[in-house]
Amino acid sequence: MTTSVDGLVSGLSTSSLIQQLMQVEKAPQDRLKTKVTTAQTAVSSYQSVNSKLSSLKSAADDISQLKTWRAIKPTSTSSNVTATATGGLNAAAGELTFDITKLARAQSTTMKVDTTKSFDTNNDGTPDAPVRITNAASLDVTPVTYDKDGLVISTGTPVPVDISADQSAEGIAKAINQANLGIRAYVVKVSDTEGVLQFTGTKPGADKGFTIDGLNGTGVGGTDPVTRVSQNAVMQVGDPNNGGYTIESGNNTFADVIPGVTITATKEDNNVTVSAAADVSGVAAKFQALVDAANATLTEIGTQTAYNAETKKGSPLTGDFMVRQMSQTILSAVSIGLTYPNPKFDANQAEGPGNLKNIEFGSLAKLGIELSRDGKLSFDAGKFTAGYNTDPAAIQEAGIALGDAFESLAGKQSTSVTAVVTGRKNEIDTINTQISNWDVRLSARQAALQRQYASLETSLGSLKNQSSWLAGQLGGLG
Repeated sequence: MTTSVDGLVSGLSTSSLIQQLMQVEKAPQDRLKTKVTTAQTAVSSYQSVNSKLSSLKSAADDISQLKTWRAIKPTSTSSNVTATATGGLNAAAGELTFDITKLARAQSTTMKVDTTKSFDTNNDGTPDAPVRITNAASLDVTPVTYDKDGLVISTGTPVPVDISADQSAEGIAKAINQANLGIRAYVVKVSDTEGVLQFTGTKPGADKGFTIDGLNGTGVGGTDPVTRVSQNAVMQVGDPNNGGYTIESGNNTFADVIPGVTITATKEDNNVTVSAAADVSGVAAKFQALVDAANATLTEIGTQTAYNAETKKGSPLTGDFMVRQMSQTILSAVSIGLTYPNPKFDANQAEGPGNLKNIEFGSLAKLGIELSRDGKLSFDAGKFTAGYNTDPAAIQEAGIALGDAFESLAGKQSTSVTAVVTGRKNEIDTINTQISNWDVRLSARQAALQRQYASLETSLGSLKNQSSWLAGQLGGLG
């Protein structure tokens, strides 16, 4: 805190003098602060470039992955059956024709019940609760599995459900719901006196069935519950009497009937054909992403190293040769063509036409990638697709090699930039420490100046008093 010591004796603005002296004293610290600001701006610029390099490396990695090249694009001839690619290395092109003869469904058990309020719970002669539909204290719910004809082929352990508190239709539904058995129970009113007690499985599938023992003969007119059993979806492939086969699914989804393809049915249908072909457009999109990432990197490098000749002002990284050189390295990777190690090279045999150590693929135009007039990259999906359709194996091999090359290039450049950023941050930390030390030094210097000028005022005041006394003495002599 600055203390004013403006002199009443000297008439000097000592606080202003101290402030001006401190400005001179602070000049070295101000220069350090300017260096920190400049360094922080450079770090931000390096990080912007590094972000683009990271995106370029990621896009290149996508190109180099075998799963990219094994991606498939499935289609279906039926609007009732959808086919989706699941990805992975096991995906394969293929075709399958089949019938969907059944859809998976959950079990539904219903029974007509009396819903009138005719039960006198407190024996006062007035009906005050729904009529009991059974006198049983509990019901046994048993999990079951059905075969394709709806017959029970296995049973689980019965689970007793206590209904002694309320044996009406609503009470039974409440008890079943509270038991959490995978069954949803409720009563649907169909008239003033009747309703339907319905039990519905929460999941479809032949192994999600159930039986409820204790309700037979308790429906309206002594009727039993009626059950529509749960079942699996069934796909019939080929003639069942001539080498055909069936596939079942508990949820209408059939996985990997064609490797890497999931088939989902929404309705029974016949003569459905699902085809899976190589997803060339998907691979082309990956190449477009690589070119876009490379162009974004080139643009960012250009922005951060630009120099305006008219204003004679540069950008944060104008003088950084390492960053400027990155653009030339990326462009050269395209202009010089592609050469890569032959994955089929046999080191145990002499190198020759049939056993080359390196493959000279040549111009990237065969992959649809070229240099444009503005110093950027362009991609022609049509050229890529034509090349792939002509020789898929060669284009795949070259594409993976290109992805590896760009991934390595971007990785090395990113490592260099990261090292520079780390060095600059360490420099900033060191300078900030010096700035903090200057704060202590300047505070001590300001306090010393304040004491010095305060002492000066005191001395001047004493001299003024002596002068006044002396003048008084001299005047008395006259």
